[in-house]
Amino acid sequence: MIVTSLLLMHFLVMLSDPFLQLPTPDSVEVVWFTEFAGDKHWVQWGKDLEHRTGADTQQLTRTREDEWSYTFQTYDKLSLRPIWRHQAVITGLRAGETLPYQVFSQESQRIHQSDIFSLQPSPPPDQPLKILLTSDHQLMPMVAANIQQAIAVYGDFDGVFHAGDMVNVPDRASEWFDDRRGRSFFPVLQGRASVTLGGKIYQGAQVLQSTPLFPCIGNHEVMGRNSPSKALHLQFKDARPQAIAEEEYFERQDFAEQEYDPDQAAQWIENNSFNFQTYQEIFSLPPSPAPQKQYYAVTFGNIRLISLMVTNVWRCPGHASRTPQQDSSTAGRYQESSQQLHKPENWGHGQHIFEPITPGSRQYEWLKQELAGEEFRQARYKIVMFHHPPHSLGGNVTPPYTDPQAYEEYTPDGVMVHRRYHYPKGEDQIIKHLIPLLENAGVQLVFYGHSHLWNRFVSPGGMHFLETSNVGNSYGAHLADNPRSLPDFIDPNNDFPVGNPNGLSPITPTIAPLLNSDGKPLPYIASNKITVFSVLETDEDNAVIKSYYFDSSADNNNIVLFDQFQLK
Repeated sequence: MIVTSLLLMHFLVMLSDPFLQLPTPDSVEVVWFTEFAGDKHWVQWGKDLEHRTGADTQQLTRTREDEWSYTFQTYDKLSLRPIWRHQAVITGLRAGETLPYQVFSQESQRIHQSDIFSLQPSPPPDQPLKILLTSDHQLMPMVAANIQQAIAVYGDFDGVFHAGDMVNVPDRASEWFDDRRGRSFFPVLQGRASVTLGGKIYQGAQVLQSTPLFPCIGNHEVMGRNSPSKALHLQFKDARPQAIAEEEYFERQDFAEQEYDPDQAAQWIENNSFNFQTYQEIFSLPPSPAPQKQYYAVTFGNIRLISLMVTNVWRCPGHASRTPQQDSSTAGRYQESSQQLHKPENWGHGQHIFEPITPGSRQYEWLKQELAGEEFRQARYKIVMFHHPPHSLGGNVTPPYTDPQAYEEYTPDGVMVHRRYHYPKGEDQIIKHLIPLLENAGVQLVFYGHSHLWNRFVSPGGMHFLETSNVGNSYGAHLADNPRSLPDFIDPNNDFPVGNPNGLSPITPTIAPLLNSDGKPLPYIASNKITVFSVLETDEDNAVIKSYYFDSSADNNNIVLFDQFQLK
């Protein structure tokens, strides 16, 4: 209760501590949020806080709450929650130098201020680095313990690579800032969480105040059709392909009566398909040809990091596609609900891809150019991060990552009885197009999430694949004793019930694997009690990825290094 009271006192003043974004060799951005517009906002920085840099302020446009929000204020309907983002660019920094800073927000005659933290520009190529690799926080129960224990081992980090799914519903403001369960995204990574596990309160850790975050879009950064009244979790699930919205737009318009406005059309199509507007407004990302910041590349020390938008979505109540879909009334990845077959406007259109990664697509052609560029080729360590797994024992690796092919069944008199979706395995965009491109370019590590477990793989050519998303809870690993739940009309040779459907065998942890009931080592960790974090350590001559687990239900605080491998 004492921790909760302190949290309340803090958030009545500022909605978040500051955090660092977009470091360059001589600058870094400082960002923070308030629930008031204020009159002035600035950063004081330097050895004696002698420098002052003003901040630009912008109100977030889609942050809202509703009756399903866990907030300290009660909402009886969908309501806009006014939040302002403040961003200051600190320039004139020197490589390797760390300086204190403090942020200030003035509201009328009252000045609110943060604690003093430290900032620095992007590290020089010869600086050893410690990078936290994490994903799939989603306000899960063990995330605060996970982050707190990572800091207990390492003390601090130089950067955080986050492979997507930061919250559950991205337009719900409290999930980012002040969910009353104490598990919101920023509090966990800023040491202001409050989660009780095993009789102990975990607060997360002060990471982002002094460590830059490099994010990636997961399916939980994407909202569906925008609505002024529908509950936020229903808007989140109500995503559909842009092509469907575009077709509907042109069917609705009478261009004989009005002039075609491309900006108006684009906004209507976005509002009626999917968007990641809140994600765009919260984070500062490197400029790229992607106008909506879906993907980017950045040099950080001796690392060239490429963050891609490789994620997709299905629409169904309560993620029902994790259970068998023999019941024709259940909509999801593989079929439309039998109750909605006569209402195409309510179809989910299967598991559809937000941004293609096929030859000729905008993202693929951008990536080809990036992989041929000087910064990528000169980097000692080449890492690609995206959300959807190319190789996994988890449930979310199926169906294949490709556009769904619809097929319909009718009665003799023409009444539709099924609309189902097939995903040809040979057309998997990640396996067919993306992975060969990355391997040929010399990428050493592909880092991803989505299935809430830990497992890793290595290709015959030596490219490593790491899924380290068991930070809060797990959806399980699927070996012989735990097959994936698939409808009975699915070909098991296309959507594999067990194992990694894309060929590579999982690597057994090298140091201290968990054991099954027969005492044999497991090649994964998928637990709702044991949480995992992974750290990339680099220096001029070596790069090692270490993975640790921690049993949040145990009385002791043992943190176990269970796996380690080197990037060549």
